[in-house]
Amino acid sequence: MVDVLIKAFSFILVIIIGYQLKRRGVLQPETGTALSKLMMNFTLPAAVITGFASFQVDHSLLILVAFGLGCNLLLLGVGYIIGRRRPEGLKAYYMINSPGYNIGCFTLPYVQSFLGPVGIVATCLFDAGNSVICTGGSFAAASAATGRSSGWLNIIKRLFSSVPFDVYVFLMIAALMGWHLPPQITLVVSTLGNANPFVAMLIIGMLLEINIERSQLKHVLTILLLRYGSAAAFACLFYFFTPLPLEIRQVLAVVVFAPLSSLSPIFTSRFSGNLSVVASFANSASIMISIVIMTVLLTSMQL
Repeated sequence: MVDVLIKAFSFILVIIIGYQLKRRGVLQPETGTALSKLMMNFTLPAAVITGFASFQVDHSLLILVAFGLGCNLLLLGVGYIIGRRRPEGLKAYYMINSPGYNIGCFTLPYVQSFLGPVGIVATCLFDAGNSVICTGGSFAAASAATGRSSGWLNIIKRLFSSVPFDVYVFLMIAALMGWHLPPQITLVVSTLGNANPFVAMLIIGMLLEINIERSQLKHVLTILLLRYGSAAAFACLFYFFTPLPLEIRQVLAVVVFAPLSSLSPIFTSRFSGNLSVVASFANSASIMISIVIMTVLLTSMQL
């Protein structure tokens, strides 16, 4: 319990540090852009590679990949419906921020502390489906919906232009084939991967603007109500109505309460700089909410 609370506090602390450094002018807006590129191209792919180092696929649990993808596709569809009659920026905002779970940087440490190796594997499998959307799929769909990209070839091109997505696809195929990277490579890459949670939370802090316009709060509340309302429904569905082992059902009930993807504000900024502030505020708020809900769920499962 203490370890989880310390981990939760560390995430909040880094967000506060990023926000204060931006406020005091120590970090400039262009620094946030540089850090985003660093995360997308180096630290996040490295974290994925490190997570797959000891990944062993249980083929009977591959249904979890479909669960991860299915939850995201459903939320992506709802986001499209909410934003379909809105301006281009808002349409993209809802399509990018409705789906996408922050699992690699946030949820996995929680699961690892409480639910052991089985929980880690189940979380990685769910994240494999989740990654299709949060590392580029939602951005590609929003590009198509707003007319910035047309045709399946362009959508697929945008999807595979995401380095984390490419790495996830390669490692998942390799794991299914029984291939693993040499431990020497994993050891080297882990140094970069260990920096990813810090970089991701620092970026969120830099993008955070607490004094957002009151008119924009409704967009934050809409996303949060959608995410946590659907999370409650998904958790009940997975826990009570799936014929899976108890440990797996516990993992699914926790994972669906993960915060918004840390990549969402970055992708949103490519459509609208103003809305990236709203996305970052929603992201930060979701972290605070998820810390409370996931801690309560995980500790109650240990009773």
